[in-house]
Amino acid sequence: MGAEESDEQIRSRARRALTRYGLARLGLFVALTVVIQVAAWLIGAPVPLVMSALLALLVAFPLSMLIFPRMRVEATQAVAARHERRRQRKEWIREELAGR
Repeated sequence: MGAEESDEQIRSRARRALTRYGLARLGLFVALTVVIQVAAWLIGAPVPLVMSALLALLVAFPLSMLIFPRMRVEATQAVAARHERRRQRKEWIREELAGR
């Protein structure tokens, strides 16, 4: 992140990183749900979709941390940069108001 990076660029980068990571995790969840449903169908043991989805949710969370570490770190860094810029802006506003 350069010093000349604008608030809009930081916000856009954070939004993009979070969207990518969120969609990747959602895709993993859906894929795991489908795999569980197909596996249950193949062995002849029907499993309700809700149960497959719950199992997929439990598996997808830790698995996403292992499969998508780069995206997770990128999203975390982008949000941290956005938070820091907002903190700096609030501090600047407090200083400006205190001087009046």
